[in-house]
Amino acid sequence: MARTDVEKALLGHATYRSLGEQRLSPAEERFERARQTTGMWLAPLVAAVFLALPLDMAPSQQTLAGVLLGVVVLWVTEPVPIPVGGLIGVGCIVLFGVVSPDEALAPFGSTTIFTFIGAFILAQAMLKHGLARRFAFRILALPGVGRSTVGVILAFGVITCLLSAFVSNTATVAMLLPTALGILTVIAKLLQDRGLVAEDFDPARLRVGAALVLMLAYGASVGGLLTPVGSPPNLIGRGLIEQATGEKISFAQWMGTALPVCLLMFVVLAVVLLLLNRPEIRRLEGIEEYVAGQRAELGRLSRAEWNTLAAFGITVVLWVTPGVVALVAGTDSSVYDTVSNRLDEGIVAVLGAALLFVLPTDFARREATLNWSDAARIDWGTILLFGTGIIFGSLLASTGLAETIGTETNDWLGLEGEFAITIFAALLAILVSETTSNTASASVVVPIVLPIASAAGVDPFVPALAATFAASFGFMLPVSTPQNAIAYGSGVVRITTMIRSGLAFDVLGALLIILAIPVMVDVVGLG
Repeated sequence: MARTDVEKALLGHATYRSLGEQRLSPAEERFERARQTTGMWLAPLVAAVFLALPLDMAPSQQTLAGVLLGVVVLWVTEPVPIPVGGLIGVGCIVLFGVVSPDEALAPFGSTTIFTFIGAFILAQAMLKHGLARRFAFRILALPGVGRSTVGVILAFGVITCLLSAFVSNTATVAMLLPTALGILTVIAKLLQDRGLVAEDFDPARLRVGAALVLMLAYGASVGGLLTPVGSPPNLIGRGLIEQATGEKISFAQWMGTALPVCLLMFVVLAVVLLLLNRPEIRRLEGIEEYVAGQRAELGRLSRAEWNTLAAFGITVVLWVTPGVVALVAGTDSSVYDTVSNRLDEGIVAVLGAALLFVLPTDFARREATLNWSDAARIDWGTILLFGTGIIFGSLLASTGLAETIGTETNDWLGLEGEFAITIFAALLAILVSETTSNTASASVVVPIVLPIASAAGVDPFVPALAATFAASFGFMLPVSTPQNAIAYGSGVVRITTMIRSGLAFDVLGALLIILAIPVMVDVVGLG
């Protein structure tokens, strides 16, 4: 029985692995084969049935909805790799005449795609030169943190939430993921050395790994709600609400409303992840001595590590700068507009990554910190996957399908009263964000909710704010948010694990938003 090389399995991963590349029990293998086989016939069947229905909607909207339903089935059942499922959908919307090829593929030029590329290259350098491992040991050395897996997971969650309040959620997860994988490598080796797992175990299937990486992805979404600049949906929703109501929402008022909600969400998140993904080991006995020994072996930073740290540090500073300017000058100032536009996170990410090919490790031999063969190993599948998600999100808005869904649902339900409309707003935002980006969800749902509330004679403030918060939810699929895509790209979170954990947090998060937002709006004096 061959002994698993933990570092190679976790740090040299691929997002998608076929059944033959995974170590499954007989029962798991039967389930996976049945799931994939089901997807082969269910996806085209669902799409065909929906397209054949005599619905009172524009042909382009019905075609888009049918294709999207089929793609969601492909994503959930995985008869083909998840990125390929998205590409099949993009091909179908062009073949069926929903949009032209140029219109369909335009979102691949989105700044988010370039944020992925730059962040992934930076992460590749951190993994190659051992900087991620060094960071991992530094966090494990913090007093009390390294004594239990729960402590490690919660520590990462707190760090992620605080960072994502001022840095983009995508950037936060991208910068912390290499460290999380380094820590998972340490825990996996401990399990292996203590004989708690089989010699040939698969470290990418550990529950503790799934909990840790999902804490990063979901924790960033929770922390991003804390400030107006924490996530694009916040700024979109706030702008639309202010325009509709004529009332300004200050930075302090936003934080006062969001802070209790975010604290409750974090507690719920921790409980959900630790219950559904129980770590294989709880007490990390002896890890403090182990970490101290490993840190001593690492010695001083190498030239390559210094270069990586410099590129990473410059990127983070530029990512944080717009948030700092917002605190000082306010998000309505011309200074903030200028800084946030010029320090676009995608541009900053690719410039930071470019530094790795400029900073030398051996100038005489013209060797830089990274070479292109290193960069080519990044997870292009995740980039393709999220690109297709952006495409479907933009089409939901441009074809009017999202507005049709919202208005028809409201007409069918006959909503009246603030509480009912708030429930509708939160659930619709979460539903839309599951298959599109959170930015697209806010852009589509908040404009639907505002006139619905006004027509019902309800102050639109609470329902629209609930929709804004809920737009950052949608945790079930890799395409729901960029951070979900990055978590899936780590290779340690299976799609079934993400769906199960994400569904539980979606439901509980929706309840929190529906119940807590009206209370906090009254407490802070908004609306």
